[in-house]
Amino acid sequence: MISRRSLALTLAAAVLSGPALATSGGRNALKMLDPDNDGTVDLAEAKKAAADLFAKLDADHDGTLDVRELRGRLTAKELKMADPDHDGTLTLDEYLAVVEQRFKAADPDNDGTLDAKELKSRAGRALLRLLK
Repeated sequence: MISRRSLALTLAAAVLSGPALATSGGRNALKMLDPDNDGTVDLAEAKKAAADLFAKLDADHDGTLDVRELRGRLTAKELKMADPDHDGTLTLDEYLAVVEQRFKAADPDNDGTLDAKELKSRAGRALLRLLK
């Protein structure tokens, strides 16, 4: 029989190995999201990463992501706000709109790019949850 403590530790490890772990470290994220190696991520690079991830997450290949497929990348409240047609799913366009919104929030200097420091910010980490 598994103790409650063992179960809690196992669940914590599973949570940390998912999107939460992917949000740590702006430099590592920058390397993955910066194909031109200019030291920053622009909106086009972020949207490309998001579109690639969307295709991987869309397990049933219906062109939408539901709460199960999103795997904790958005809270129920965030999903509701990002879902203008209120069907409980996000299309690629709806998902990319959230990515763009979070990108802009992570770009306080409005230079159109995110560096490692900006990716480590709270807003940057929120964006990274949608890209990894």
